[in-house]
Amino acid sequence: MTVQHGVVDGGGHGSPSAGALGTLMTSGAARNHRWQNSPVHAEEDRERLRQTFDQAAERYDRVRPDYPEALFDDLVTLAGLTPGDHLIEVGCATGKATRPLARRGFRITCVELGPELAAVARRNLAGSGVVVVQAPFEEWQPPEPAVLVYAATAWHWIDPAVRYQRAWQALRPGGHLAFWTAGHVFPEGGDPFFAEIQDIYDEIGEALPPGTPQPRPGELADEGAGIEASGLFEVTAVRHYDWDRVYPAEEYIELLETFSGHLAMAEWKRRRLYGEIRRRLALRRDHTVRRGWGAVLHVARRRG
Repeated sequence: MTVQHGVVDGGGHGSPSAGALGTLMTSGAARNHRWQNSPVHAEEDRERLRQTFDQAAERYDRVRPDYPEALFDDLVTLAGLTPGDHLIEVGCATGKATRPLARRGFRITCVELGPELAAVARRNLAGSGVVVVQAPFEEWQPPEPAVLVYAATAWHWIDPAVRYQRAWQALRPGGHLAFWTAGHVFPEGGDPFFAEIQDIYDEIGEALPPGTPQPRPGELADEGAGIEASGLFEVTAVRHYDWDRVYPAEEYIELLETFSGHLAMAEWKRRRLYGEIRRRLALRRDHTVRRGWGAVLHVARRRG
């Protein structure tokens, strides 16, 4: 089930109001969870950590969640897209966010850093007309301007010193930038497993910082202020989406093995953590864990 939360549609007077979206955390607070995908904690780690996903390409394709169809429907409307428009996807991974838009009739060029991820994307997207280029977005030159540049759970891995400039350069006048990240959310009365397993993260030296919040649905970070600060884009909409998924033990461990924080752990730490996850879930009647997912879609219009 997908739930869409508070909607803010901006009219050109700065970034959307955080108050209108509920209590929103800062991006740093929202990103520190070891049990979710782990965006960059320090700039010096960005290049090292973003290389880790390529080793998990097949696993990424199997267990990373699909995004809600409502998100793509809204994106098409908010960006004013028409079938046949040229889109550029930044960091397509295996094509999770490519296929829904390709089915809607858009011409898509994907730029993916990892050679293994790009290979899986080409396989998944064969016959769709999508072009997959293996290159860093920071250095790639688009063959033609795009109507939309978008990124799904990848924007935070692009060099912050140049990412907005590179997107601006890749767009035609009046084009749009859009991005979102799938993160962990904790609904009222949700599965207690994530709090219960923290003692093992503590034991292996991967504890959460004291006071790290657990965002409710609709409370993932709004990055609108950062977009506006670039001076290159005007935020036009921010929308929240929430859903959940049930994972058997082995599938949940596979999911963890697609997150940079877990991929970067020492082998002994992963062995201890995953062994305890298997043991604890085996004690449950259904042997599963229910994980809440959330995404915040940001749409911004190119200035100039």
